[in-house]
Amino acid sequence: MSPFRIDDKTALVSGAGSGIGRAIAELFAEQGAVVWAVDLDQASAEATAAGIRAAGGRAEAARVDVSDAAAVEGLARTTGPLDVLVSNAGIGHVGSLLGTTAEDLDRLYAVNVRGVFNGARAFVPAMLERRRGSVIHMASIGGIVAVRERLAYTTTKFAVVGMTKALALDHSHTGVRFNCICPGRVETPFVQKRIAEYPDPEAAYREMASTQLTGRMARPFEIAAAALYLAADVSAMVTGTSLLVDGGWSAGK
Repeated sequence: MSPFRIDDKTALVSGAGSGIGRAIAELFAEQGAVVWAVDLDQASAEATAAGIRAAGGRAEAARVDVSDAAAVEGLARTTGPLDVLVSNAGIGHVGSLLGTTAEDLDRLYAVNVRGVFNGARAFVPAMLERRRGSVIHMASIGGIVAVRERLAYTTTKFAVVGMTKALALDHSHTGVRFNCICPGRVETPFVQKRIAEYPDPEAAYREMASTQLTGRMARPFEIAAAALYLAADVSAMVTGTSLLVDGGWSAGK
């Protein structure tokens, strides 16, 4: 049997309506998990769950705003205890200090930081009680090194990395593991749409990919594969880490 099977584990993936989140939900289901596909957009969550079921997997869909603590607590009552929590939902903002308002920072903080915190508060106590579980936070290369014109985004992603390490330290020896994934640029449908809007899409792609030594962006499946590793029992000795899937972006930093 593959060491990456997660048969019968119950996993929740936020931001599962598209891109990285959908890829994670699909791969987890393919590897045997029962998946809760959660998104702010109900239709997108349903589409992910329906696709999983059509492929022979097991999935449920739910709408939740991760920045709403009460809504996340309600979701936890609906799903019951989890084996794997993937806090993937996140938003971005382009701008330096002069192009970033306090409202911009608060908006990103509510989703990228408080949303991760809300997930942990809602789902981790049951994991601690059962003394098992894997919690995976989607951070970013922007949580390891600063990214130009991404002041608010970088600030929140550094916070996610710090929160992950603090959780791992506070809850060591409990059987519950806390890790985060730090992708570089990923060719999601959103990014593809943005590239297509440029006068020269090929040049735009090359410019966006140029920060990565591989010379290309990651594919959502490649980030999902990292999440599967952290979800599976094969990674039992991995906690408190920031797993870089950045195409070498950080190598020279």
